[in-house]
Amino acid sequence: PVLASAHENGYIYLWSIQGNLLKEILPFSKYPSVSLTALCTDISTNILLAGSKEGYIMRWSIGSFFEDLQSSKNQVKEELCWRAHSTKVVDLFHEEEKNVVVTASIDGSVRIWHATNGYYLGYFGQPRKFELSEISELILPCDINKFPTIIKEESKYMEKKKKSEYPLILDREK
Repeated sequence: PVLASAHENGYIYLWSIQGNLLKEILPFSKYPSVSLTALCTDISTNILLAGSKEGYIMRWSIGSFFEDLQSSKNQVKEELCWRAHSTKVVDLFHEEEKNVVVTASIDGSVRIWHATNGYYLGYFGQPRKFELSEISELILPCDINKFPTIIKEESKYMEKKKKSEYPLILDREK
């Protein structure tokens, strides 16, 4: 058994039941690290989902990490990040059979997202039925204007920031 805890500094810590820290996870997406407010996994513990104070949802692949906890080769890989709400995410869960993520926010909205690609499927209380099959067009809720970001291993967002070649220099004459 492993315990996952989400923190105000944006980190997720994975702990053994003996209290030993196994792994620190920090989102590598282009969005700044903000307080994490909700966590969940799928039933088979292959996917870890986190919600943030800023309304973002991040998805990690964690299945290979649990195959051998002692191996440093088995990594936790961030796969996807999307803006689900314009305010804090207070709860989320993954429904494996339908492959959807349901998110709830302090604004009172409950929304459904495609778990694989973060596409918006609808909200609870909408007049039309949910269409959970393949998505024909990408739509967003009215208060969101950013499309989901797929995180690739070679993504520029995962690289550490390089030092600037032209640092700011105070020019007293100007």
